[in-house]
Amino acid sequence: MRLERLESAMVLDTAETLHGRIAARFPDRGLVKVAEELIDLIRESSGAGDRLRKRLLWTRAVSRVLILVVLALALGAIIWALATAFGDKTLTGVQWLPLMESTVNDLIFAAVAIFFLYTIPERLLRSRALRLLHRLRSLAHIIDMHQLTKDPERLRTGFTPTSASVRLTLDADQLIHYLDYCSELLSLVGKTAALCAEESQDNVVLATVSTVESLTVDLSRKIWQKIQVVGELREDQSSAPV
Repeated sequence: MRLERLESAMVLDTAETLHGRIAARFPDRGLVKVAEELIDLIRESSGAGDRLRKRLLWTRAVSRVLILVVLALALGAIIWALATAFGDKTLTGVQWLPLMESTVNDLIFAAVAIFFLYTIPERLLRSRALRLLHRLRSLAHIIDMHQLTKDPERLRTGFTPTSASVRLTLDADQLIHYLDYCSELLSLVGKTAALCAEESQDNVVLATVSTVESLTVDLSRKIWQKIQVVGELREDQSSAPV
């Protein structure tokens, strides 16, 4: 097994295992559907990646052929114009200016066309990767919404709820498992985003991947702060005199 790249099959296997763990402990919670959505995104990423690589090969080949055609036409036009101009002995110095202007314009248009054709494969890959990364970023925020109302402070003995308080239906053990699953899902969102960087060296894609990874790390850090609070509450309750 190659260790220098992230394998989508391993990420998918880990996500499916996590889905099974969540479904076994919280079968009626929306977190199960979140895990299913993440699995679909991983499968879409790996399956679409194979198709995209084949499409990129054809697109790159066609673009390179068209670049050669543009170069041939531009050089042919310039050579023909210069040959005609040198063959015309009546041209004066001032009359050469339109020819020089036309030659410069042809070179500029050819350069623009070549740049456009050369970047078509990269822009195709960038567009596909950014669409997937946008969905992953949205999924990360959805996971954060699932843990947002799971406040461990409500487990304190002296906690007084208000009429606007959200009811917490999880005990300490269940809350720790729930928050841990949210953290693992966020980690897998970051790994799925990293899969996009395996097929691209585009600066925009790499920057977006880094943004998604930073987002998941920050959200996961908040979750682990809650897990730490729950652990402290459990220790206080276990050490309290009966």
